[in-house]
Amino acid sequence: MEAILTYIADFFYSLFDLLKAMSPYLLLGFFFAGILKVWFPQSWIDRYMGKSNLGSVVNTAILGIPLPLCSCGVIPTGISFYRNGASKGSSVSFLISTPQTGVDSIMVTYSLLGLPFAIIRVVVALVTGVLGGAATNAIAKDDKVDASQSGESCESDKMGTKQGWKGIFRYGFYEFLMDIAKWLVIGILIAAVLAVLIPDDFFVNYLDNEPLSMLIILLASVPLYLCATASVPIAAVLMLKGLSPGAALVLLMAGPATNAATITIIQKVFGLKTLLSYLGSIILGAMLFGTLINTFLPREWFTLAEHAMHEGHRHELLPEWFQLLSAITLIALITNGYIQKYLKKQRLKKASIKTKQLSKSIIFNNDTKPTAATPVAPAFNTSFTMAKPTIKTTYIVEGMTCSHCKMSVEKNLSKVDGISSIEADPQSNRVVVEATEQDNAVIESTIESLGYSYKGLA
Repeated sequence: MEAILTYIADFFYSLFDLLKAMSPYLLLGFFFAGILKVWFPQSWIDRYMGKSNLGSVVNTAILGIPLPLCSCGVIPTGISFYRNGASKGSSVSFLISTPQTGVDSIMVTYSLLGLPFAIIRVVVALVTGVLGGAATNAIAKDDKVDASQSGESCESDKMGTKQGWKGIFRYGFYEFLMDIAKWLVIGILIAAVLAVLIPDDFFVNYLDNEPLSMLIILLASVPLYLCATASVPIAAVLMLKGLSPGAALVLLMAGPATNAATITIIQKVFGLKTLLSYLGSIILGAMLFGTLINTFLPREWFTLAEHAMHEGHRHELLPEWFQLLSAITLIALITNGYIQKYLKKQRLKKASIKTKQLSKSIIFNNDTKPTAATPVAPAFNTSFTMAKPTIKTTYIVEGMTCSHCKMSVEKNLSKVDGISSIEADPQSNRVVVEATEQDNAVIESTIESLGYSYKGLA
């Protein structure tokens, strides 16, 4: 019993230290994410991505690195660029470089792994994105794609500078935060559990073969979903247990850039050759750069990881009170986000009940026939046509995970004739459509063309 209590205490101790170390840089990263969303023109991205040449691939990688998009959000955005005229090489470059980084994950990498690792991570994302895009342009020009994917995909709508600071804070500290909140919490919890369960120097004593450890990390990372920010505390803890910096880089590259769902969508939309160049660039790049780091870079560059989560490390840039305040603020923001989502779900549920009751009332009144006690209104000769009534229908759509997915579905369905309003809810996997004319086949094909799964009427 005493041993269990010791493990529990160590778990909360590690969890608390992780939160303190990450929170200031996470909050700063969310702030920059809001700035990029509001003030970074979408037209700049579209302008430099359209050509099938090396310059377009490089431009795309550079533009994608700071964008706050995880692998779930980057897929609809990358498909949108491709549907709007970007080359396959540019699209693949974006899909490789963007999820590996982002302003928030770069800040957290600096806080836990040190400045050299933060710089290396950006360089590796740039190089692998360029190589993957160039390889795609070379081998996948004639790659056949699913003809059903011809519809225009989502485009992350620019909120507009008119919203100013309000838009920045709303996106950075609510919408984007809640996009990654679940995976961020899971990543921190996993890191704290690993810190307690894995013995110190585990990788030195039991897995001292560095190429083998990199291969094992790679095989575990490719099919799983890890957002760029959530992977950092896991990598930090594993390095504390003796994992080499090169193997940690493999985790930071392959975890965020790939997962089973992403692989399936890329094959469906871009074709098999594009998928092979995409996976090959990530896998070969991860193993190559991991080996280069272990072989040529001094280990002293990465010793900051040994102090990343220790209370005794006092020569940090940020004071203890500021880290504690940031951790409390982050917890409050995440808690508020989930409360707001719960309240919104309850409001939607109540609105749905009222709509059903109103529909039944209208049907009942229309079925009532006039009697002697019911005067019949005189007929009027009108010169106008009555507007068609709208029908509200709820569909089940799986695969939506963030605000970018929500915008993708709403933007594309709004282009379908007859639809007047759309409300997509990634949390409940529901899409509510109001339309004067309703074609379920068109709605299904539109949703499927975006890479999501249409499951029919709710």
